[in-house]
Amino acid sequence: MRFVIQRVLSSSVTVDNKIISSINKGVCVLVGINREDTIKDGERLLSKLLGMRLWSDAEGKPWKRSLVDNQFEILFVSQFTLYARMK
Repeated sequence: MRFVIQRVLSSSVTVDNKIISSINKGVCVLVGINREDTIKDGERLLSKLLGMRLWSDAEGKPWKRSLVDNQFEILFVSQFTLYARMK
């Protein structure tokens, strides 16, 4: 399982000019799932994601606060190309 994480002020998924899902401040996560991945793999990566300190604290010190600390949002987007083979 692979995640590509991008901090965002807002993000959305649009299909046929219709917004399917959207978030405000948080992270957009592209998710690649492999045949061998298990639920345990997903739980481990989700736990890491929730604990990652990606934002500054109130004093401006970088890398001090997490998604959970800030109560920010997550948008997961399936991205099978994360496992693409380029020859």
